Amino acid sequence: MIDWEFMCGVDEAGRGPLAGPVYAAAVILDPLSFIAGLNDSKQLPAEERGALAAEIKVRAIAWAVASATVEEIDTLNILRASLLAMRRAVEGLPSVPREILVDGLHCPVTAIPARAIVGGDGSVAAIAAASILAKVARDAEMLNMHELHPRYGFDRHKGYSTPDHLEALRRHGACSEHRRSFAPVRAALNPELWPLGPPKKN
Repeated sequence: MIDWEFMCGVDEAGRGPLAGPVYAAAVILDPLSFIAGLNDSKQLPAEERGALAAEIKVRAIAWAVASATVEEIDTLNILRASLLAMRRAVEGLPSVPREILVDGLHCPVTAIPARAIVGGDGSVAAIAAASILAKVARDAEMLNMHELHPRYGFDRHKGYSTPDHLEALRRHGACSEHRRSFAPVRAALNPELWPLGPPKKN
């Protein structure tokens, strides 16, 4: 049985991309204030995610968003950096939950009892809410990053390994926001690793 009162949902956004921080959120929902439409953030269109994020921030008992930097990702590895971002989100809550429910297989190390739930972002409302806040926050950061590095198209793919992103890496190499520990970025920094030859010159 799950005690829904003062239970905290936790999820991350941005484990897979080649660039940018990984974000995490922690949310304690009010069991007396139902929010319609909560779901895994990946299943929601951007406009709906944004509207739900605003509603969550107003109606939740408590929420917090945190991140781990590109440097931390490259130093720790992406799993450990994701867990670090989750721990920071939990520690950033203004209220202390009784239990943490985390999407996936792994839980951050905290003083609060925690359990991992595979597919939790699609089955547990508080985890779904956390996934939405983390995704919206990370997407906003990637839009800011696009302003600094427009030639990579971060506003379109949000750092994921799309064909146009890989082509930008081939043409321009990696920028400061790329994760050096990820294979496609390593290849961009070492042109001989490209199967079709070195990056094209401008």
